[in-house]
Amino acid sequence: MSRVQRIHDALTTRHLPSDVWLIVAAIALAGLGWVMVSSASVGLLENSYHYARQHGIFLFLAVLACFFMLCVPMEAWRQNAALILLVSIFMLGLVLVIGQEVNGSKRWISLPGPLPSLQVSELGKIGLIFYMAAFMSRFTFDLRSRALSMWRPLAVLAVPAGLLFLAPDFGGMVVYTVCVIGMLMMSGASLTLLIGSGGVLAAGAVMMVVIEPYRLARWTSFLDPWADQFATGYQLTQALIAFGRGHVTGTGLGNSVQKLHYLPEAHTDFIFAVIAEELGMIGAIIVVLLFTVLITRAMVIGRRAELAGHLFGAYVSYGIGFVIAAQAFINMAVSSGLLPTKGLTLPLISYGGSSLLVTGMMIGLLLRVDAETRHRPRRVSTPYKSRHEPRLS
Repeated sequence: MSRVQRIHDALTTRHLPSDVWLIVAAIALAGLGWVMVSSASVGLLENSYHYARQHGIFLFLAVLACFFMLCVPMEAWRQNAALILLVSIFMLGLVLVIGQEVNGSKRWISLPGPLPSLQVSELGKIGLIFYMAAFMSRFTFDLRSRALSMWRPLAVLAVPAGLLFLAPDFGGMVVYTVCVIGMLMMSGASLTLLIGSGGVLAAGAVMMVVIEPYRLARWTSFLDPWADQFATGYQLTQALIAFGRGHVTGTGLGNSVQKLHYLPEAHTDFIFAVIAEELGMIGAIIVVLLFTVLITRAMVIGRRAELAGHLFGAYVSYGIGFVIAAQAFINMAVSSGLLPTKGLTLPLISYGGSSLLVTGMMIGLLLRVDAETRHRPRRVSTPYKSRHEPRLS
């Protein structure tokens, strides 16, 4: 074997037991997140290390969840996908009844004792991905040959999206929608209808902004945050100040000024602004590159599984890739002023038990799909195989 071939095999992780690049990116993001949460939360409470200790516990639980998902065969999730989705929808409805209201939105269910609150919309992502992957792996031929067959997954999406609308959780709705539309696109559904559906959803989003005064205020503050910098534009202006103070190399780890009660939610929704302030443009670019590697590997794992005939695992990988991509992009875009304010965490980095737990489960699922594909790498016949393509025995 030539040296070039050995280097290529090492980069593609083809002869390794698992996807090393995925693991490295996930560990790097999680480790950076723990450091930045510890830095951003200093001074928020009398016990300066409270959030750092809690985040460490959440990370440990996320690692356990990752190993659990890695040990369970994908076929078990496929057979119970509908049940998992029904449980997710029930929980999304339950949070509207008994949920804890924070900042005018019901997204959390308070757990007894010392346990933290549970954000149901995070767990709902797993149920939605499982069901959509099971549906698309079963009806791939219909989705590719009958354009109108895509109305069924869109109708299913409307149920959890409607419950999130009532919460209200507009950011969660966007992530759910991007996930399903992206999975439909990867399944080969009609691109024309997908674009049309996206246009209808965009029009609906505009109507939702117009009819609600607080959403309209967010949009106007996003377009010109300095016009009302001490009210609706306060969060964004403080985040932009953090970006400005960071310059290229940053002020240094722990030297952020904005985290000292100037920037709200510095350890959760706006942690990317603290990263930009303390680690500068270089640190922000590194975070973007790590997410790029993570999302790319998710898509590569999905593509390999699809070529090997593991359709359920392939669509699960695609769904996870789109969820992480949408959530990371929205969080970083909000912090840098590219999008209006949304209450979304930065996966693997922001403080939050539910987010870390679910992201750990997603990483475990990706590793499981990759392991099953490596164990059975030979391509098998798929439901959408062209009649002109030779079949492999």
